[in-house]
Amino acid sequence: MNTRLEELVAATRESLERRKRERPLSELERAASARREDRPFAEALSRPGTSLIAEHKRRSPSAGTIREGVGCAEMVRAYERGGAAAVSVLTEEEHFGGSLADLEEARETTALPLLRKDFTIDPYQLYEAKAAGADAVLLVVGSLRPREIGTLYGLAGGLDLDAVVEISNHEELDAALEIDADVIGINNRDLADFSVDIQRTFDLLADVPAGKTVVSESGISSREQIEALEGVGVDAVLVGETLMRAPDPEAAVRELARTEEPTQA
Repeated sequence: MNTRLEELVAATRESLERRKRERPLSELERAASARREDRPFAEALSRPGTSLIAEHKRRSPSAGTIREGVGCAEMVRAYERGGAAAVSVLTEEEHFGGSLADLEEARETTALPLLRKDFTIDPYQLYEAKAAGADAVLLVVGSLRPREIGTLYGLAGGLDLDAVVEISNHEELDAALEIDADVIGINNRDLADFSVDIQRTFDLLADVPAGKTVVSESGISSREQIEALEGVGVDAVLVGETLMRAPDPEAAVRELARTEEPTQA
């Protein structure tokens, strides 16, 4: 694990230990088991064309503050009106300005499938995600040991949570295939220096077996890029910063997803 990623995971671990003290696992387990309205996340990515996962992200280590003064619910409603297939909600606190409260707010706002975007390093977080209304979680291969990847992936499935297994190089792809991950996220961002190169998706996709759902993440800002990715078999794209910065997020989603505006009565 590189130094920058270590810093992010260390912050996650510190926040996690605080939350564990504040809320017992037994309480989370009860709340998670009470959730019945699952919305299949992976299924939403397999519809014709390239599905758009629209992300709520207030800030990031590479971009700094992205958008302030706009609530999660307002953005999520715009994403849904624009035609997003699913929504990703950043819940990491220190570096991305997110929270589980954002995830809960999104769940109350939309019927779209929700991805909890965070560094998932502990089973406790899976129960948090389920209890807060997530339909899927992110597993960043670079932040986990091989045994942890398989354990968390299996536990997620047991909770009826889909998992986006995120990779950024061939070694991490091998780890994702080792656990037979159904949804593979290819991060175009190098977590060592935060540089972005969309070519990473094209390079890695060639080694992804048929039948896997592939999501390209980071650095996507135009319809032309999405069409190029669709042309090589990418199933979905995850877009955050471009949408969060857009003056009209609904229109921005509509442009990227190529959805039509609803007919006025």
